[in-house]
Amino acid sequence: MTNLRSKLWIGGALLFLSVPAIDAQQAPAKAAQADNTAVNKRDRSEAQPTADQAKNNKSDREIMQQIRKSVVDDKTLSTYAHNVKIIASHGKVTLKGPVHTDDERKNIEEKATAVAGAGNVTNEITVKADTKAKADH
Repeated sequence: MTNLRSKLWIGGALLFLSVPAIDAQQAPAKAAQADNTAVNKRDRSEAQPTADQAKNNKSDREIMQQIRKSVVDDKTLSTYAHNVKIIASHGKVTLKGPVHTDDERKNIEEKATAVAGAGNVTNEITVKADTKAKADH
């Protein structure tokens, strides 16, 4: 029995020693925290439309619903693009939020224009250049 214990102890020690140590340089870097401070300050301005300013009348709700459905149904768009803000007020639509590419930005604007009509869409979508865009597609 003692011989078996010794073999198990030695085997465990060898296994432990065979696992390579990971130093701080090899550990994955902690992702940088998102800083939306500037965007949040911009959106607090009374001159900027925000989602809570969207009108609750039936035509504006229908416009927002149709645009949102068109955006979400487009599976070529990233999660960022699926989550842009769509704000309608008196038939005028404002689009806000980050997307990964300029193509996504244009695609969403086209969808909104198809619903709201030419001249009724203000595109404030920003392109967030990052490596996530490659992973989403």
